[in-house]
Amino acid sequence: MTLTLTVSDEVHALVPGFTHLAIEARDLVNGPSDATSSALLDDAVRRLADRLGGRTPDQDPHVAAWRAAYSAFGAKPSRTRNSAEALARRALTEAGLPRVNRLVDAYNAVSVAHLIPVGGEDLGRIQGGMRLVRATGEEPFVTVVGGEETVERPEPGEVVWCDGAGVTCRRWNWRQGPRTRIDEDTTDALFLLESLAPMTRDELLAAGAELADSLRKVSPGARITVRDPA
Repeated sequence: MTLTLTVSDEVHALVPGFTHLAIEARDLVNGPSDATSSALLDDAVRRLADRLGGRTPDQDPHVAAWRAAYSAFGAKPSRTRNSAEALARRALTEAGLPRVNRLVDAYNAVSVAHLIPVGGEDLGRIQGGMRLVRATGEEPFVTVVGGEETVERPEPGEVVWCDGAGVTCRRWNWRQGPRTRIDEDTTDALFLLESLAPMTRDELLAAGAELADSLRKVSPGARITVRDPA
C-alpha cells in the first residue's frame, strides 16, 4: 500500500516552491556499514568539497534557502541546522561522516553530494499517512534524552512531519524521532528528498535517481519506486 504524503497549505504559504520527492523501497536487506556504503560516503565528501570550492556550506544557495525557511517559522538556523547543512559541516571535519548502516549511509551520501535534506523512515513503523504541517504545540514527539525516553512538544508554528501517532521529525528536517528511523531490521522504507528554489526539478530528479541507484547497490534485489516530485 502506497503511503500518503501531504503538505499543508500553511507550509506552502510560508515557503512557496517547496518540493519533495519520495522513494519507496521494499524487500530491503540492511546491515552494518560495509565497503560499498563507505565508498558512497567517501565519494560524496569529495564531491561536496568540489562543489563548495573552499566556501562554507551555508554559502551554498540551496543551504541558504533552507536557512531562510527555518527563519520563517522562528527557528535559529545557526543553532538548529537543516539536515543537509549539518551533515555537510560534519563531512568537512577531521572526524568525517559517521557510518550508521548501509541504508542510512546511502541516503546520507546523496544528501552531502547534492546538499539536499534527505530523510529515511521505516514504513512498517509509520502510522497512517505523513503530513508536513505547522505545529499547534500539542503534538507529541517521542525522543531519547540522556538514555531515557521522553516526550517533547514542538513550538507552536514550527514546521514538523507527523503521522497518526505524533511528530516524526521536528523543525522540518532537523531531528528525526527514534520511533520511525531506519535500523538494521528495516525491510521497507520511505526516503524523502526535500528541495527549495534555486534547486531545479531536474536537479531534484537527479538526486532521486542517484539514491535509487545507491539503494540497489547496498541492497540488491530491493523493489524501488521513485514518485514524481510534488
